[in-house]
Amino acid sequence: MRPYSNSVKLELVIFYEVLMKLVLMLRGVVPVLFLVAILASCQGQSMPSAVPLQEAIAAQDKALFDAYNTCDLVKLGTMVTDDLEFYHDKTGLAVGKQVFLDSIKQNICGKVTRELVPGTLEVHELAHYGAVEIGVHRFHHPGQKDHDVLGEGKFVMLWQNKDGMWKLTRVISYDHATLPK
Repeated sequence: MRPYSNSVKLELVIFYEVLMKLVLMLRGVVPVLFLVAILASCQGQSMPSAVPLQEAIAAQDKALFDAYNTCDLVKLGTMVTDDLEFYHDKTGLAVGKQVFLDSIKQNICGKVTRELVPGTLEVHELAHYGAVEIGVHRFHHPGQKDHDVLGEGKFVMLWQNKDGMWKLTRVISYDHATLPK
């Protein structure tokens, strides 16, 4: 096995820390074997440059939330897997593409828009799978009585790259709070 470069070691440490935070945050929702399998798959793997991956996931995030903000449910449906798992600190777990789309239609369309908070996007490779995206998003409420009230939350999203196509498989959206005016 080749020794890792310092940048690869740093990426592996960051990746490990993110996974451990997820385990602690979800209190056992993510099976430990899943984490062990991911970590084991990192052994002996060289990591490609993070710049193209960062750009690819940033583009996926933009496309996903352009569809979210404009209520393009058809586009949203093409960007997520059928077995999507969405963990939300306020509403709990939602499983499945159709449940996700129904929730967007009922609770988001015309009521909420989302923007990525500049400078918060992190992207890390998941070997033989895709990428993990981490960041902070801000929510606006256009057309609402209190439209100037802003909310922010943190998120972790797992993107799977299968045959060159990126799809969202898991979302954890947490630490939502109203921002002071």
